[in-house]
Amino acid sequence: MNNPGLGTVLAIDQGTSGTKGLLVAENGQVLATAHRPLDQQRPQPGWVEQDPSALWNSVTGVAGELATRAAELGARVIGLGLSVQREAILTWDTQTGTPQSPLISWQDRRTAEKCAKLAASGDGKLITARSGLPVDPMFSASKAEWLLDSVDANRERSSAGRLRVGTADAWLLHRLTSGATDATETGCASRTQLVRLDHADWDPELLALFHIPQAALPRIAASDGAAPELGRTKDVPGLADGLPIGAVLGDSHAALFAQSHGRPGIVKATYGTGSSLMVLNPEGRQPGHGVASTLAWRRTRETSPAHALEANIASAGTAIGWAAHLLGTDAAGIAALATHARPGTEMYLVPAFSGLGAPYWDREAKALMVGMDLDAGRPEVARAAVESLAFQVADTLTRLDTVLGAPAKELQADGGPTANESLMALQAELIGRPVLRAGRPEVSALGAAHLAGTALGLWNDADLPTLTPHTTRFSPDRNDAWRNHRMSGWRDAVARARGAQN
Repeated sequence: MNNPGLGTVLAIDQGTSGTKGLLVAENGQVLATAHRPLDQQRPQPGWVEQDPSALWNSVTGVAGELATRAAELGARVIGLGLSVQREAILTWDTQTGTPQSPLISWQDRRTAEKCAKLAASGDGKLITARSGLPVDPMFSASKAEWLLDSVDANRERSSAGRLRVGTADAWLLHRLTSGATDATETGCASRTQLVRLDHADWDPELLALFHIPQAALPRIAASDGAAPELGRTKDVPGLADGLPIGAVLGDSHAALFAQSHGRPGIVKATYGTGSSLMVLNPEGRQPGHGVASTLAWRRTRETSPAHALEANIASAGTAIGWAAHLLGTDAAGIAALATHARPGTEMYLVPAFSGLGAPYWDREAKALMVGMDLDAGRPEVARAAVESLAFQVADTLTRLDTVLGAPAKELQADGGPTANESLMALQAELIGRPVLRAGRPEVSALGAAHLAGTALGLWNDADLPTLTPHTTRFSPDRNDAWRNHRMSGWRDAVARARGAQN
């Protein structure tokens, strides 16, 4: 192909384990992909950090590779779309963009004691009522306070606006525009636990509770660049200056946009390091049963942001990674080993390595394996790790059904682990409903590309379904008795992990 008139969107998905990218043509075809892995550092038990410089290099490496590929194909990059890991947070100098701290991961537990005290107080109810989120170290607020205590204890620089504390999207926007854009995207902002959902803005009482000066925070921007508020690239290695940033989304929000095209009623599950079940909530249903409220996105052409319900599972791909490390293999090796497990073996891994997220939000739960016998070996451990993803999603979907008032008709699935067909088949059996696996694994990047393309005039919303790769359908065959038996075994294992006496 050599078509100088062919417009493309360069989409970057900056995630926990690495940065991925897609070059998406105006006909929806993915012309090229790129990937850079990222490491994590664990300086103390419960602490999880990443190097901002390594993160930035992964983003510019992916972007530069895709821009080069576009030039080789004779295509024209019209703009960027960006999806990012959400609750991870760092500080930086507002003049230079230089990080003043590591990026503290959403997995980090260093503020667990602080959160436990808040959750037990009246302030905990206020935080959840305003932000829609449970009080938990997963979210950014307590980590933002910890960072400022470490680098600006008297709040002098942050109160004067010389020190910024923000999520990865805000720092990347600053770097991509050489400091011209000082903003965080609406959906990512809502994950900080510092935003009042019904106002979609920073909440003064929440800021005071966490000792965060408002001058330390970026402004909250729309998710798309139909207006110039997201900015244009400048001085980015490998990219031309002046490329408009068409969209920024949290990674789970981007996956929902790709799966739903902005339509309500679509329940999606993203399988990654953790897992996220999410559905748009235009009816304003109240959260509960381990399900939280969040803002999905805000488009410049709409008067109010899109609200969503979400349940966050703490350890999904983490369980696969743990088993791979234990058994001396990798994720593909775990999937292969699992197929050799003895038929009929019922072992359950509860991957509460840092407690349990949705639907229990029990950070005192302990990881354990239930159902082992003397014949249990590597294949059985591998299968228990794989199956833990499906059990957690099925358990959580039941709670989401309760909040929605009726069972979802089907589940849209995306993320790297969904390439495992045995996992997807089991998922359908456990929920008793069809599972539709996305046509590409890089769904978050695809969602960012689609929103950016609509903002930049490449597509209309009506075009998006025709641009989305076909799904693979997995339908259940088992009866309710089998399903209830397996889910009962899983819930018994969870009860043991949470300290129940049997």
